[in-house]
Amino acid sequence: MTIAPRLIPLLEQFDFACERLLARLAGPVMDSGNGMDVGVTPLGDDEYLWEPVPGCWSVRRRGDGPGARATALAGAGDWGRDAADFPHPYPPPFTTIAWRLSHLSEMLALRADHTHGGRTLTREGYRTPGDAAGAVAAFETASAAWREALLSADDTALDTVGYSAYPNGSDAEDLFVDVVWWVNQEVLHHGAEIALLRDLYRARPS
Repeated sequence: MTIAPRLIPLLEQFDFACERLLARLAGPVMDSGNGMDVGVTPLGDDEYLWEPVPGCWSVRRRGDGPGARATALAGAGDWGRDAADFPHPYPPPFTTIAWRLSHLSEMLALRADHTHGGRTLTREGYRTPGDAAGAVAAFETASAAWREALLSADDTALDTVGYSAYPNGSDAEDLFVDVVWWVNQEVLHHGAEIALLRDLYRARPS
């Protein structure tokens, strides 16, 4: 398969961001950034759902209802992610690892479906995992689906407005190459936030 030259550096960046995040979450080791392997304790359920400050948004059992300042639990199944209608609460609620990882996985899964799939998956139909292992597996599956969607894009597709019909963003108004860039920065910045939360959990007072 021939990959459009402009897509190659974006694809390499996406692969790097996903591999690094998965290593930070599941281990057994990750690259420290200077070539040294650092041991990683796999993400556990307590850490996945840890709320370091009052009023966090997280992933919750549907029967428990939404958290503070949230008006709904997004998704399907027994668990949902705290959400609210626009305008969102200000200042924005602090979000847990569970919330951030679920947000990434849902975004990647829906964008993949609305780019190179049936274009039927919705936020209401997305099933949010309530456990750490399920959430890591969901991210791995969703990132692989988005990567496959990227490989379907030639130069013409990269310059096509609306090539991704993702309904929860500006994809219908953007060149696909700009959508690809945006997805990369989402994985990079939320991945960094998740890594910091892991550091804070490890360093929390016992």
